[in-house]
This record gives sequence, C-alpha cells and structure tokens, in this order.
Amino acid sequence: MTFFTTDLCDEHPQLLEEGLLHALPPVFRRFGQRASFSGRATTLKVFEDNALVRSTLEAPGNGNVLVIDGGASLRRALVGGQLAVLARDRGWAGIIVDGCVRDSAEIDACDIGVRALATHPQRSGRSGAGTRNERVFISGVAVNPGDWIYADLDGVLVAAQKLD
Repeated sequence: MTFFTTDLCDEHPQLLEEGLLHALPPVFRRFGQRASFSGRATTLKVFEDNALVRSTLEAPGNGNVLVIDGGASLRRALVGGQLAVLARDRGWAGIIVDGCVRDSAEIDACDIGVRALATHPQRSGRSGAGTRNERVFISGVAVNPGDWIYADLDGVLVAAQKLD
C-alpha cells in the first residue's frame, strides 16, 4: 500500500475534526530501512523492561505495528538490533517506541520501520512487567489495540479505521 501521511490528513479532515485521526507530535526519530509502514496496532505498556516486547515480537506479526508506551523514558533502550531482526522475521510492519532504541546501526540495516524518541546504549530490565493490548498514550495521543498506524517521512498517524 502506497500512502503519504500528508495526503491522508488532507483527504480526511472530518476524521481529524472528530478525533478519529491523530498525528503524533513530531518528536520521533526514524530507524530501519522502511521509510513508510502501516498496519493495525498491537499495544504494550512497559517501563524500562523489554521482556514483554520480546515475547510479543516472537508471535506472528501479520503485518501489524507494535506500539510501545515506554513512558517516554530516556534512561534505557526497549528495542535493539536483535528485536528488530525478530520483528522483521516474524512479519511485523513496524515498531513505534515511546522511549529509546539501541544498536541503531543494526536496526538501520534491517528491513523494518522503527520510530523512537532517541537512542540509548543501556539495555532495559527483563522482569516481564507490563501489559499488552490495552489503550496506551503515545506523546499524549491515545492508541487502542486495532487502530491503524501510518508512518512515513512526514510523520505518524493513528486512525480509528483503515484509511484508503
């Protein structure tokens, strides 16, 4: 599917007005070889712990986008090169991280789309704390499991429905 987030905003002003389409604030950096990606959201809420991230990415992605509410922590990375490769191999379209990634060169060499706030060399904890498939807030924007994510060079959109 070819799309441009700018065109989606222009073509759906009513959805923007009604709050059924939102643009994430422009605070996310781009990683990975896929400049554009889209898919249904699978959501996680974790804080400085990526065990649930790994177990989620081990499941078939079916073209979905993993949206991780990491509490905007800039103290540890939630996704690294190994998880990017796992996501690619398991069929995930992309990953949005409200937090940090590491191994950015490895992620950039991978055919996956990733957006994150920053890089950080320290890995996260691995206790397994967190929740899956609940409403999360990414930079103040609500993301529900099953929402549609559209990301390209101009930004990231969250839509309550699939957009044509």
